[in-house]
Amino acid sequence: MSIKHIDPQTLKSWMAEGKAILVDVREHGEVARERIPEAHHMPLSNFNPAGLPAHSGKFVVYHCASGGRTAQFGSQLASVTQAANDVFHLAGGIMSWKMQGYETA
Repeated sequence: MSIKHIDPQTLKSWMAEGKAILVDVREHGEVARERIPEAHHMPLSNFNPAGLPAHSGKFVVYHCASGGRTAQFGSQLASVTQAANDVFHLAGGIMSWKMQGYETA
């Protein structure tokens, strides 16, 4: 299974409609500085697919800082994500989210 790209606007819409869950794969220090409030934190360094929130029938979207890590590890993330409608990564990561003016905490 491969991972697909998604833009911030589509992700924001899907999340508002309850169609997607967002998973932040950045490390603890990065998330402590800034995060997308709706994202579930699961760092790549100790990623455990069993810890994913319920996502049956939803899109699962992974994000990192700029999109590099989720693109690099996308096929592995997609292969371990079961029961999802489809698996995506946020193109441009949290940086692209912020460039659209969307909220971070």
